Amino acid sequence: MTKRLKTLQRIVDGGLVPVVRAESAEKALRLIDALLAGGVRAVEVTMTIPGAIGVIEELRGKLSRDILLGCGTVLDAETARMAILAGAEFIVSPALDPETIRLCHTYDVPCIPGAMTPNEIIRAMQAGADIVKVFPAAQLGPAYIKAVKSALPQASLMPTGGVSLDNIADWIKAGCDAVGVGGEMTAGAKTGDYAKVTATAAEFVRRVAEARAQVR
Repeated sequence: MTKRLKTLQRIVDGGLVPVVRAESAEKALRLIDALLAGGVRAVEVTMTIPGAIGVIEELRGKLSRDILLGCGTVLDAETARMAILAGAEFIVSPALDPETIRLCHTYDVPCIPGAMTPNEIIRAMQAGADIVKVFPAAQLGPAYIKAVKSALPQASLMPTGGVSLDNIADWIKAGCDAVGVGGEMTAGAKTGDYAKVTATAAEFVRRVAEARAQVR
């Protein structure tokens, strides 16, 4: 099994990709440590963080290899390459850019581009997307995923936006391989309450496992 497929398997096995936004590498590291303590095994550090490439490089040097470190909000192949060389193990984008997918595969790294409509999802699959990020998912809902999966059962989908503790089971039961979660999981970090982040992450992990057990 290639490195890319092993990374994909780890993302799907965990089922959760928290989106990490912080003002510095130090705060990002504290947040990721809190998520790790809650059982999370993959995180996405966004390019919207000032000096994001340097943050990724610093984090990769300090974090345990038990956690997958990805880079999100990647808009082009050049940025993807810089992120990968800094230590990013998977790349997430809000939209489809085939050149970025090709670049990621050259480095044996998964690429998760964004798409919304069935046509966009199919185009992403044809371009080689490893998982398709359904975005913005808050405007679509789990019923949309279920409808898409009825026509495209082979599609590997990861909705991002609008995923909460109240509805995460619905997303999983609709057929999602993983979900991207933002402030719903990391809100405690804004007030320095990292224990809350850990507790919330643990509850997300528990509910994913529970929902998956119900659909098997």
